[in-house]
Amino acid sequence: MDDTTLPSETIERLEKAEQLKLDGKHEEALKILEKLLIEDPENAAALEEVADNELSLSHFERAEAAAKHAVAIDSGSYTGHYIIGFLQSRREEWKLAVTALRRANTLQSNNPEILRCLGWALFMDGQYAQGIVTLERALNLDPDSVLILCDLGMEYLQMKNLPKARALFTRALEIEPKNHRAQECLRAVEQCERLMAVH
Repeated sequence: MDDTTLPSETIERLEKAEQLKLDGKHEEALKILEKLLIEDPENAAALEEVADNELSLSHFERAEAAAKHAVAIDSGSYTGHYIIGFLQSRREEWKLAVTALRRANTLQSNNPEILRCLGWALFMDGQYAQGIVTLERALNLDPDSVLILCDLGMEYLQMKNLPKARALFTRALEIEPKNHRAQECLRAVEQCERLMAVH
């Protein structure tokens, strides 16, 4: 979405909604965005923000509807493609998710969150090497992301590369010592190590 084509007053309102979103005030952000869309139903930037806020509120159907609408208006909406792909991943529609997330990655390359989701979808679609390489790239871009560390660790765990998985989960816990997912994953690694020691 090219913000330069929007009136400055619209940009200000979008920025205010963005700030509310970052502050976790999603309902307030949505009120501003919905007013904007009543005035300008073709405002793809506002639709992307609606999708993002609805996603944060776990309103998945509404998030997907807004994202699809944004993509229909602006095929270059990487946020729209990303949210569609993310929601397809949640439903385990891996092939569809890979397609949408690849499109988002083409439009906005080197975005660690898009790469994280793409890497996971690729792996779950059976493209193991590509999934791992993609998540490694995401980690290079954002080395302190606990989400990326855990996803990559899970992939290595499934590939039975326990030393690599252990290192990733340990790193995640150094960043967020109380992260339940990382704690559980590390326990899974330890359980696998014990089983392998027995055999």
